[in-house]
Amino acid sequence: MDRLASLSTRLERIVPPDSSLGVRAQAHLDQLTKPQGSLGRLEELASKLVEMSGKEPPTANRPVIFTLAGDHGVVAEGVSAYPQIVTAQMVENFLRGGAGINVLARHAGARVVVADFGVANPLPSHPDLVVKKVAPGTQNFARGPAMSLDQALEAIDAGWDLVEGERSRGLDLIGTGEMGIGNTTPASAITAVITGAPVESVTGKGTGIDEVALQKKAATIRQGIELNQPDPRDGLDVLAKVGGFEIGGLAGVILAGAAHRIPVVVDGFIAASAALIAVTLKPEVGHFLIASHRSAEPGHDAILRHLGLTPYLDLRMRLGEGTGAALAFTLIRAAIRIYTEMATFKSAGVSEKQE
Repeated sequence: MDRLASLSTRLERIVPPDSSLGVRAQAHLDQLTKPQGSLGRLEELASKLVEMSGKEPPTANRPVIFTLAGDHGVVAEGVSAYPQIVTAQMVENFLRGGAGINVLARHAGARVVVADFGVANPLPSHPDLVVKKVAPGTQNFARGPAMSLDQALEAIDAGWDLVEGERSRGLDLIGTGEMGIGNTTPASAITAVITGAPVESVTGKGTGIDEVALQKKAATIRQGIELNQPDPRDGLDVLAKVGGFEIGGLAGVILAGAAHRIPVVVDGFIAASAALIAVTLKPEVGHFLIASHRSAEPGHDAILRHLGLTPYLDLRMRLGEGTGAALAFTLIRAAIRIYTEMATFKSAGVSEKQE
């Protein structure tokens, strides 16, 4: 079976969850020893987890953050403040456990899976590095397509397969993270194409470029979109023409999570652009997404509106790597503990509200 047919078969497994599960979960929450709704969005989160997973009570015993890395040919246009070698250097930092995502994942009790989907510079072998390299970086989408259709499918397949591999370990909560110098540029392009928002409104300073470079970045994105003419209704076409290998891999992770009814916690701007690709390929995926935080990157708001998601945190973060997802894991575990450990009015012998 070719890759396109294989993906089509996999996508058929993604169906909406049973909304009655969420209603029943909320009924349980309403019986806990508190005024109804007094724990606000923490209750909403618990109810969503039940509905998404089909588990009552929900679990977060084996959470994994998938941090995928890839490089981008478009950095040749001067869109990043950092040299491309930093992608490989940061992957090595992840593997040593010294990056922000490692610290916050340890805090959240989550495992980090680090995977090379297209790092341009050579990486030394490491027992904890998963190699899914499609190519040593994408092509410059300001001059032509970022990748071939087959490469886009390969990236999605590889991301899906990562989830399949982790399911044998009991994976029950997914976080999405990434690393790739210049990857806010393809993320902005994807966002502009699929949401229809103006390029300037979804293009930010990324790693800290100045105003002159920001204008160059927006012009580069417009040039790439005009040259490649990606179809906003076709997630594969958008990914192939202006995307990235790590973004395609994350789209595959998200699709697999939805297929297996594993809640997917979306990190910031780059990970959200992968969610855009996934939802464009299969709209039902949207039912399984949890927005962890609001990124300081301006394009993130356009994605959140398009997907109908409201983030749980707003800390002005813009690091990526899965750091926002890791912080949201702590809220998810809190929501689950409220759901499972808090007494009901009946069990505690507490009088309920008078009618």
